[in-house]
Amino acid sequence: MSRAETRRAEALKKAATLIEALPWLASFHGATVVIKYGGHAMTEEHLREKFAADVVFLRYAGLRPVIVHGGGPQINAQLDLLGIESTFTAGLRVTTPEAMQVVRMVLVGQVNRDVVGQVNRHGPFAVGMSGEDAHLFTAVRKHALVDGVGVDIGQVGDIVRVEAGAVRALLDDGRIPVVSSIARSEDGTVYNVNADTAAAALAVALRAAKLIILTDVEGLYRDWRPDADENEIIEQLSATELEKLLPGLSSGMIPKMEACLTAVQGGVPRAHVLDGRVPHSVLLEVFTDEGIGTMVLPDAPEAAAAPEPVRRRPEAPAQLKENDQ
Repeated sequence: MSRAETRRAEALKKAATLIEALPWLASFHGATVVIKYGGHAMTEEHLREKFAADVVFLRYAGLRPVIVHGGGPQINAQLDLLGIESTFTAGLRVTTPEAMQVVRMVLVGQVNRDVVGQVNRHGPFAVGMSGEDAHLFTAVRKHALVDGVGVDIGQVGDIVRVEAGAVRALLDDGRIPVVSSIARSEDGTVYNVNADTAAAALAVALRAAKLIILTDVEGLYRDWRPDADENEIIEQLSATELEKLLPGLSSGMIPKMEACLTAVQGGVPRAHVLDGRVPHSVLLEVFTDEGIGTMVLPDAPEAAAAPEPVRRRPEAPAQLKENDQ
C-alpha cells in the first residue's frame, strides 16, 4: 500500500469513528452528565490529562459535565505525613475532628484545585466548589453497622438534602462544576461523605442523563475467579437485579453499585461503572456503540421513558459476582 493510500485509510477510520458518534451526539446534546472521579484515573498523570481532555470534549460536544471527586489516597498520604492514625470500620473511615480537618483541607484545598487546574489547561471552564458551598449537600451523621449494631465513626455523613441551584447556574454559564465530597449539617458540623454517594445524589437532583463512576476495576464480574486468565464483565443489569445482588458484593464495590441504584431509582436513565485505568474511558462509554464497563438501567417503565440509541449489549445474567481488587 502506498503512503497516500495508507493516509487515506487512516483518515477513513477516523471518519467512521466520528460517524459512529453521531447518534450519541444527537441523543446527549444539552444533557447533564455527572462523573464521579477517583481511583487510578486521579493518581496517574497521563490518566489525569486524558480525563481532563475527555471532560472538555464533552463540553464542546454540547453536553453539560459535572465532576464529583473523592481523594482517598491523597487523604491517607497527608494523615500519614502528620502522624494522625486513620482506621476503618465496616469499610468506612473513622473520622475524628482532627482527621476531618485534614480531609477537608486535602479535598477542598488540594485535590479540587488539581482537578480544576487540569481541566482549565483547555480553557476557562472548571469552577471548584465544596458540598458546603451554597448548602449544596446537607448531611446527617452516619453510623457504621457492625454485626447489626450502629457504631459511631465520627464525622462521616449521609446526604439528606441537595440544593443544586449553584451547580445549575454554573452549567447555564457554560462552566464545568468540580465538587468535592464534603457536606455540612443543619448545625454547621462538617462531614466527610462518600464521593460515590455524593455523585448519585447530585445526579438525581440535576435530573442528569447519566451517572458515570470511574473506578479501578472493569465493572461487575460474573463468576469471578482470581486464577482465571480472563473474567467476564456483566455489561447490563436492571435496578431490580442489582438490588438483589447488593448484599453479596464486596465492601469496595457496594458504595459504587448502591450509587448506581440510587441514581436510576431516582430518575437518572443510565448509570455506569467504568474502569478509569482505560484511557478516554468516558468517551468510549458515551460516544461508541458498544460502550464499556457495567451499565445499570431503571426497571422497564422508567427505561422506556428515556430513549437512547441502542447499544450492542447482551442481557444481564441472573447471578453475578464481582471483585474489587
